[in-house]
Order: sequence, then C-alpha cells, then structure tokens
Amino acid sequence: MPDCNHDCDHCSENCASRDPKSLLLDANPKSHIKKIIGVVSGKGGVGKSLVTSLLAVAKMHQGKQVAILDADITGPSIPKCFGINDALESDGECIYPSVSRRGIKVVSSNLLLENEDDPIIWRGPLIASMVKQFYTDVNYGDVDYMFVDMPPGTGDVSLTVFQGIKVDGIIIVTTPQDLVSMIVGKAIKMANQMNIKVLGIVENMSYVVCPKCNEHIEVFGHSKLEQVAAEYNVKILGRIPLDHKLANACDNGDIESINEQYFVEEF
Repeated sequence: MPDCNHDCDHCSENCASRDPKSLLLDANPKSHIKKIIGVVSGKGGVGKSLVTSLLAVAKMHQGKQVAILDADITGPSIPKCFGINDALESDGECIYPSVSRRGIKVVSSNLLLENEDDPIIWRGPLIASMVKQFYTDVNYGDVDYMFVDMPPGTGDVSLTVFQGIKVDGIIIVTTPQDLVSMIVGKAIKMANQMNIKVLGIVENMSYVVCPKCNEHIEVFGHSKLEQVAAEYNVKILGRIPLDHKLANACDNGDIESINEQYFVEEF
C-alpha cells in the first residue's frame, strides 16, 4: 500500500506486507478452547448480548463447556444477563473468569468495577488492549465454545478480535427494519476483508406472538431477512420474538432459565 504506516493493529487491509499469522495472539497456556464464535452487528441496540447469552445457554444445555468473552468494554451487559456479581480474581499468574450458576464462564469489564454503573471512559487503543488481555491472561480451562460479544460497528475492537484471535466464524445479529440490509452488509464485508467465515444471521425482535390467537405480529413491518440472506448468500439461523419472558430473564439475571429453542439451524 502506498500510504502504509506499518501500523497493522489499526488497519484492515490484507496487503502483501502483512503476515496473516503475525498478529494472532496465543491464548493463556492453561486455556484449551476448541471453537471461538464472534457475535456482531453493524450497529448498536439490536440485541447482540441477548443473542450471545442465548447461544451460550443453548450450548450449555447440550452439555458443552461454554465461556463468554464480553468484548463490549464500554457497554457490558453479559454479567447482568447471568446474574453474576463476583469480581474477576487473579493468583498473580492468571486471571480467572467468574462462573454462572449453571457453569458458564464469563469475563467482562463490569466484573472489574467497584459499581456496575461506573463508566469506562477510555480511548480505543486502551479498550483493545483490555480485550487482548481477556484472551491472553485469563485461564478459561477447557472450553468447547467461546462466544465473543462484540461492540457495535467495525472499529478498533473488531479489528483486534478479528486480527488477534483465531475466530472460527461470526454470527450476525439484526432486526426487521429496512436498514437491515445496510447493517448486515457492513458486517459481512468486514468479515470478508478479514477472511472470517460468516456462519449465519439471527433476526432479533422479529415478531410478537398474540396471547389470544398465537398470530405472529410483525411490529416493525414485514421482514426482509430472506432477501438479505439471499443477497449475501448467508444462512438464516433463526428469529427471536419480542418476548417479556426474555426481557425479564435478562433483567433478573436468569437467562439460563430459558429453554426455548430460538435457533432453528445449527451452525
């Protein structure tokens, strides 16, 4: 690249001078992680943390060992969903994740704060550095599936995860509004540029079920999910309704009580 400043940490170009393996980080030596799945979106407010939590719970119900790396450093919500308040602990050599009631391992910036509503007011490089530490310094032990709850957009943290962690694929979260095509397009194009496999799309807030007749009411208008999936040649993994049970479970830290199968396709 003619204008290259050789700062590969903040660049998504796959130029000839980049060694594709040079930026990959080693997980903690005591961590044995089989698969790493990123949960992403092109914008905020679509429910990435909810989908991350449901994916983790689904795998937990299948008898898998599951971990969540909450990479949304300035807007973490995973601990709230699981009712986790225990601070992360360290023995001077490793950091250890907090563990949910059903055994899901969680690492999040909120578990480092004195008060859960304290803000983290950091610039991008410092945030990216914390995400790296959550991968390299934490002893996760044996994990079948690690889900990475990504922040919205395509900025520093997304680059850090895609370049520094050997991600096996990403799941894109979206909603039924007309701007869905743009949201999905941004996420897919970034994944393609970073040579990351797109495992599929989950549509959140897809519909409401009428309590009297069980009709599916499309609150945000008719879904464009099929057209978008066809346009970008990606699989639809499932649709999640607007459901007070889900909202209450997240608010009460009881997401592990949800047993419904919201994802109709395996990834």
